[in-house]
Amino acid sequence: MKFRYSLYLLACFSATTYANDSYELDKLSVTATKVQRATKEVSQSLAVVDSKEIDDKNIINISEALNTTAGVNVESSSNSSSAKLIIRGAGLKARFGVREIMVIKDGVPMTDPDSFTRFDFIDMQDVEAIEVQKGPGSILSSNATGGVIQLITKSVFDEGKDRIKLGFGTYGSSLANLRVSKALDEHNYIAINASKTKNDNSWRDNNEVESKQVSLKYGYLFDDEATFESELSYTKSDMQLPTSMTKDEFEEFEKSGKQEDTSSPWQHNARNSEILFFNTKYEKKVGNITYKPRFYFNTWEHFHPVTAMINDSDDNSVYGIDLELNYEHKLFSNSAMLVAGVTAKQDVSKNSKKYTYKDYTTTAGIKVDIDKTLSDAKGELANKEDSTSTLYGAYLQESFAPTNKSLVDISLRVDKVKFDVDGTEYLKYNWSGLPFGGKGTYYEGDGEYSIDETYTLFSPKLGVSYALSANTNIYASIASANQAPTDSELKTNRVENKGVLKKTRSINYEIGLKNRSKDYLFDMAIFQNDVKDEVTATKEGYTTYYQNAGKTQKRGFEFSGQYNFNKNFSLGASYTYSKFKFKEFLEDGTQNRSGNYLPYIPKNQYALFATFNYLGFKSRVQTRTWGSYYMDNANTQKYEGYKFVTDLMLGYERKNHSIQLNINNIFDKHYAMSVSKDINSDITYSVAAPRTAMLTYTYKF
Repeated sequence: MKFRYSLYLLACFSATTYANDSYELDKLSVTATKVQRATKEVSQSLAVVDSKEIDDKNIINISEALNTTAGVNVESSSNSSSAKLIIRGAGLKARFGVREIMVIKDGVPMTDPDSFTRFDFIDMQDVEAIEVQKGPGSILSSNATGGVIQLITKSVFDEGKDRIKLGFGTYGSSLANLRVSKALDEHNYIAINASKTKNDNSWRDNNEVESKQVSLKYGYLFDDEATFESELSYTKSDMQLPTSMTKDEFEEFEKSGKQEDTSSPWQHNARNSEILFFNTKYEKKVGNITYKPRFYFNTWEHFHPVTAMINDSDDNSVYGIDLELNYEHKLFSNSAMLVAGVTAKQDVSKNSKKYTYKDYTTTAGIKVDIDKTLSDAKGELANKEDSTSTLYGAYLQESFAPTNKSLVDISLRVDKVKFDVDGTEYLKYNWSGLPFGGKGTYYEGDGEYSIDETYTLFSPKLGVSYALSANTNIYASIASANQAPTDSELKTNRVENKGVLKKTRSINYEIGLKNRSKDYLFDMAIFQNDVKDEVTATKEGYTTYYQNAGKTQKRGFEFSGQYNFNKNFSLGASYTYSKFKFKEFLEDGTQNRSGNYLPYIPKNQYALFATFNYLGFKSRVQTRTWGSYYMDNANTQKYEGYKFVTDLMLGYERKNHSIQLNINNIFDKHYAMSVSKDINSDITYSVAAPRTAMLTYTYKF
């Protein structure tokens, strides 16, 4: 029993099965439908990043894990956990963090009720596999139309993952990780994981990153094969956020590979956080019913200087519970599974404050704009606020096989999300730069305010998969979901007098083909996603406000495949074609954007990779290309994107020892990860890292 449970998670994400000098990739999904089945039998587009790929890439942040995944746009301008993450256009509106995408770790939601996710307290050194489910309609996702990212960490019952890992690299980068696990007896298991990462990122100003993380896991195996697991983790993350650049400054970066002394006034942006996270879950089978209750809690605080204001919040708590049961039964004389559950989550922030910047210089002359901040020291109290976001819902899914070759999933999820915000604005920033109210750069705010909004969200789905042969499945699905605006978007629109936002409705139609053979595999998907009242962002200088676009249509094609010449050598590729357009959109109430393409999303995006393993030597090379895209909703100008940004890994393994060199952006391309243009025609560039390298040593025990 001990052996079976200790390898349970690894079996669910088995990487390779060798046969006659060929191998077959046969990854299993245990999360997409909450029913374990092969990925080719899941009736939606799905990607799995397994443990071998995670180790080969030496993944430190989520962008490195998903930057070659079809249908996913992800980059990190700060070379840290702060990533811009988009799945099929969802998440585009986010100014920071991740929106419209549900992130789950070991079955526990990491995403707040308003769809906001922080990756700073995810220790990627503890992650065993990552599953990406694309599109709306999953019973896992509440208030998230983009899809689901499921992080599977190393199981407390798996004693085969203990290691010491040390790494050192360019620009002051370093990595240390220790995992120790032990079976105290046949019932009790513990595991400790500790990580520290640091990166000076000295190729540009204000970009130092450091993170310290430690977690303790406990597991108990009952005699009746029921399991109990708990995890307690602590994270301290200090992350400086670099400024964007003007066109002239970007051209200088293209020549030198350095970003220094930009013209941006906001030189001291950062997000420094401390997070304590706890979750516990129990699983027990009684007859044909398996019970899976979960409870989780985290408390966090952060110091977050941003544009014009310094956020200081030290009393934030998130509580959640999920009660799930699985009922095995017969339907059409075949095995079937009914999954049902109720869930609730609440995010409470008390006495959250905003301060003015204390130290800065101002522009000479009539205007009184801040020219540059000199430090992140707090000035006067500008705002204080209490907020509560509450989500509760229920889900139901029936999975059955009408014939021996077909599988059907029918599901429905209903959630209600409520935002309750009360605050007082004492001071606001003087964006006009003209003398007003005697306050100079800051002047009198609007006083007390409150937001009380409730949205009901529906997520139905019908999916069918049919086996054309033993190796090939075809599938079709139709799914829908609602997306509520976030509390920060509601607050921003209140300040800018832009009106109350409606919830979004997304309907996705998809067909696909999946093949798993001895020597090759591929996934293809064609989809059309019709969105009504999509919340879009309009940028005006340093401010961003939001409004509902009448209709948006997103059409796309995705392909990913791999060919294994033998057990040593493989080639792979992914390709994404995106045609995402506004069908009805009157920006700012006056500018007709109907027929325009969504900004930032390239029409063409592709990646290639090759792996070679022989007698302990291992290597991986991958390259990725983003095509051109429009910078703004008006489609006035394009950024050419980038071509063939290439990463290389070389390594050697012998018994318990491993040494590995990873070089990212090996040809030292100097490019922008994102370019945007506001309605005043001002262009800003956020650049990606130049060539970086890290050498790591790992001892497994």
